[in-house]
Amino acid sequence: MVETRKARRDREIADVLDNLRRVFKVVHRYSKRAEKVGGMTGPQVWAMTVLAESAPIRVTDLARRMYLHPSTVVGILDRLEQHAQVTRTRSEKDHRVVTVSLTAKGRETVSKVPQIAQGLLLKGLKGLPGKDLSTVSEGLRMLVGILGVEGMPPPLLLSPEVNAPEETIDV
Repeated sequence: MVETRKARRDREIADVLDNLRRVFKVVHRYSKRAEKVGGMTGPQVWAMTVLAESAPIRVTDLARRMYLHPSTVVGILDRLEQHAQVTRTRSEKDHRVVTVSLTAKGRETVSKVPQIAQGLLLKGLKGLPGKDLSTVSEGLRMLVGILGVEGMPPPLLLSPEVNAPEETIDV
C-alpha cells in the first residue's frame, strides 16, 4: 500500500512531537536525578562539572564554556557559594578579575552527582558536523517561531534562572 502525502506528513508531525516528548522527559529525568543525589539544580551541577575539569577559572571563561551570559553564571555561583560548594577569589593585580574553584565539599559533591542533560547536549552538539549542527539550529529556530517566543529570554533547563542580560524584557 502506498502511503499518501497526508499520511506521511501526519507521521512526520507525530515523530516530531514524540521526539520533543523524549527530549523533555530525559532532561527532566537527568535534572531530578542530579537534584536528588546532590540537592542542586541542573545548571548548578553543570557549573560544578565544568569547574572540576578546569578550575581555577575566571567567571567570564566559565560563562563562555557553559554558553551562558556571565550574569547568569554569577547567580549560579552565588547559590553554590552559599552552600560552600565553590569559592571565588579576586585577583590582586586586577580587582575586576575573579576566579572560581570548587571547595573540598564541592569536589566531593561532583564525584557523587550524575551527569546532566546540558552536558550531554553540549558534548553531542560540539561533535556534530557543521551541516548537521546548522540543521538542528534551524529546526529549533523554526519551532521557537511556531510558538512565537523568539524574544523570550531563554530559561535554563528546569531551573528558575534565565540566560539573558538583565536589560532583556520578559515575554
